[in-house]
Amino acid sequence: MLTRSLSLRLGALVAAVALSVTGAVAVADAPAADHAEASKQGKDPRTSRGLFVDSLMPAANQEPVYRNQIGSYAQALWIIPEAYGTPWVRDIVRDYTRRALDANKTPMLVIYGIPGRDCGSHSSGGALQTAAQYRAWIKQVAAGVRNQTAIVVVEPDALPLFSSSVAACPTKPEGWQAMLRFANKVLGKTDAWVYLDAGHSNWTPYDDRPAFLKQAGIQYIRGFSTNVSNFRTTGSEKKYAETLLRGLRKLGIRGKHYVVDTSRNGANGGPQDDQVLNPVWARVGQPPRLLFQGPFDGRLWVKHPGESDGQVNGGPPSGQWCDLLADRLLGRPDSGVC
Repeated sequence: MLTRSLSLRLGALVAAVALSVTGAVAVADAPAADHAEASKQGKDPRTSRGLFVDSLMPAANQEPVYRNQIGSYAQALWIIPEAYGTPWVRDIVRDYTRRALDANKTPMLVIYGIPGRDCGSHSSGGALQTAAQYRAWIKQVAAGVRNQTAIVVVEPDALPLFSSSVAACPTKPEGWQAMLRFANKVLGKTDAWVYLDAGHSNWTPYDDRPAFLKQAGIQYIRGFSTNVSNFRTTGSEKKYAETLLRGLRKLGIRGKHYVVDTSRNGANGGPQDDQVLNPVWARVGQPPRLLFQGPFDGRLWVKHPGESDGQVNGGPPSGQWCDLLADRLLGRPDSGVC
């Protein structure tokens, strides 16, 4: 089981995005609407254009070796209520997607704000405390992503954490399935490709996970994501995804797709011990790319390589950039410092 780590970007990224919102949101709607209309006509731009490489991402503003080998690849913008609260999250989302669409690229976002996330461990900031607060926040996120032909990953780890029959979650909220169902139903009404996170291949048992996916509203969205922030090989994740797809078909849900996070799964042979927080053996995986191979939509970098999982194995607090961790992922000699 993976302990979630919060990918906060509260420094230059938040400031730059927030400052660029004023006066920019209104002009975003027209070109985005063109993309959305093309999507409705069967010419979905996501099938032909690349993923958005955001120059505001932390790795893009590091030393050249990190900028070239990590920052030059597309990574998802994490939408979290601590940084992007209900009053302004729509504008933040709109501005980010506008910059992506202006570059003729596909924006990628991660929604990470459900109450009780991470079971009170490394990233349970808990800005949203109730289902009502969460629903209000999700509505604004959906307003921001509407007509933006984006890719959206919904609530990494929430479903496998809250549905686990092995480990109790002390912060598991009442009505968590209804909250996920609401998020998927609302986001599914936009033109976003939405993927509900389904954990990873070693997060067992998962015989009943297809049923939980159905109860959480996967029928309203494109599909599910796997391996977010984890280290399982792509081959293992594809086998896991096929197991979930078979289970969904038995429940009458067909035609679903999936994506795999390959940001840190490049170690030969996969995980080598039980550590999942800044493990020293982890390596950067294959670059993100949409492939459209049957139900497998492609590889994403959801977790940001080089950002810490927490204060373990030499890492700083969760979400902070660290040269040492990036060196390890790239197979370089340790710099010894963050």
